[in-house]
Amino acid sequence: MKKLMEQIIKFGFVGFLCFFIDYGIMVLLTERFGVDYLLSSGISFTVSVIVNYILSITFVFETDKNKNRISEFVIFVILSVIGLGINEACMWFTVETMGIHYMISKIGATAVVMVYNFISRKMFIEKKN
Repeated sequence: MKKLMEQIIKFGFVGFLCFFIDYGIMVLLTERFGVDYLLSSGISFTVSVIVNYILSITFVFETDKNKNRISEFVIFVILSVIGLGINEACMWFTVETMGIHYMISKIGATAVVMVYNFISRKMFIEKKN
């Protein structure tokens, strides 16, 4: 249980850092460069996924050192694309249907995706003992 709690804390730290990367790029692209919020959210999410992968396999999850890193990254990307779909659906729903500002919607969408990410990465990325 202690190991799981330490892992959740590390995951939270990585997630917190990647959230700021994701959120910062999204706001910069939307507010400064006039990019549509859904496109900027997708771009920022993609950048944060790459950073998240590197930090996750380095600090959070015990991965199989003999596993092909390319196939591992492909699995990570597939899981992340599903997360992106969840993110975009949450963003669209809260902005377009509920009228919530996109900056606030992003926080809620991130929380939902964070839970999905931890569970899916624990199941598919972490080394099976």
